[in-house]
Amino acid sequence: MQGAERFSRVNLLADPLYGYIEITKPQLPGASCERDLLDSPWLQRMRKIHQLQSTWWVFPTAEHTRFSHLLGSMHLASSFAHQIDSSLRAAFPDAPSPALVEETLRIAGLLHDVGHGPFGHFFDHEYLQQYQMDHEDIGRHMVLNELADLISSQGASPAGPFAPGEHIDPRWVAWIMAPAELEGYTPPGWLAACKPILCGPATIDNLDYVRRDAYMCGVSLGAVDVQRLLHYTFVTNGTTALHNNATGALELFLVARLYMYMQVYLHRTGRRFDLSMHEVFGDTISQLLPGKPNEHMEIYLDLTDWSLLEAVRTWKHEPPGSEKRRLGDAWHRIVSRDLPWTLAHEALVQSGADITHLEQAIRSELPSSLSGLSFVVDVASTSIAPYNPMHEKGMVAIYDPLQDGVVLSRTADLISRLPQYNQMVRIFTKETQHITALSVASRQVLAPVQSSSRGALDPLQGVPLAG
Repeated sequence: MQGAERFSRVNLLADPLYGYIEITKPQLPGASCERDLLDSPWLQRMRKIHQLQSTWWVFPTAEHTRFSHLLGSMHLASSFAHQIDSSLRAAFPDAPSPALVEETLRIAGLLHDVGHGPFGHFFDHEYLQQYQMDHEDIGRHMVLNELADLISSQGASPAGPFAPGEHIDPRWVAWIMAPAELEGYTPPGWLAACKPILCGPATIDNLDYVRRDAYMCGVSLGAVDVQRLLHYTFVTNGTTALHNNATGALELFLVARLYMYMQVYLHRTGRRFDLSMHEVFGDTISQLLPGKPNEHMEIYLDLTDWSLLEAVRTWKHEPPGSEKRRLGDAWHRIVSRDLPWTLAHEALVQSGADITHLEQAIRSELPSSLSGLSFVVDVASTSIAPYNPMHEKGMVAIYDPLQDGVVLSRTADLISRLPQYNQMVRIFTKETQHITALSVASRQVLAPVQSSSRGALDPLQGVPLAG
């Protein structure tokens, strides 16, 4: 694409992380473009779903949406597509044109979260789980149905048009955008090699959301060397791999991601919101959605954070004693930050510690007069280990130039250097008059499995709430 012609084919969107993000405009007769996808109601719906399900109630500036994250993921997809192009073609001479590979990855990045419901992952856990499905299943349904024509009629990437006769198969996008296999479909080799870019240890998804969420929350994250990770990414042995020279940058990023989970995504006040919503969320969605989303897509299209909060706001006018009135009153308390759950004790426990019977153990330490005390053991956990769904052992492919090949021990060495504690145990109760007794009992039970790197966090000992 030469000269001023390029400016008629690509628009720029301002972005706080990348400066500008390119999107394609109409270029070829009969072909769609990225702007058409962005303007579709399925993508515009993402403007009405917060990126951080309840954390935006904790961090006042975290008002960004899934829409901006998807744009960022799409932008990073171009960077990785350009980086791996020569090694991809060396490994797979039958790979389609660079523009088609780039656009396939871009659209997968743009659509990987398009199936999210209101309050994001909370919707998965509190509603979709009953159907043994999640937002990725719904997103794949959209890609193969509602959005299939817009995908298959794309004609160019920001770098230029596809080769004559080429088009994107929506199954490519559906397969590569999520870790699980696509039933009945076997991808071409070049596509399989690219999957770690969407579903690996340092993907376009988490490289965007970790930095974007930190920026929007006002959290100082430290160094995340995306350029080094990008520079040392290439295709070898049938998969996208990371050169050994970039393992330090990968380690820094994984630690940054863990920091975001422990300090932001699993924030103690956010968990209080989640506990409160847990009591009403499933019943609320059942009032708004008659069943599986993929069987009621016309209703799901309008189901967002906005529509849910507006609906429950009106339910406070329903007759006293009705189900909607009960739900409306509960949501009114939530949005008014009148949260019934109070933190009694918090501890970071050793990785691998047995915490399966904590409630019973804590209850046995309480005075007999409090044996019926109501409390919740909340375990917030995350894994820091890098993961590659396309590798037979699930490990990220790290290339060692000294051995001229992918060496799994490099991954094991990296994991051993990283923080291994990933379970934050919190004890919440509604009966605040007994919080001291509950805190003491919890401390006694958790002390033996507590991480030695830091002490238990106890609100009675003056530890301030972050955020």
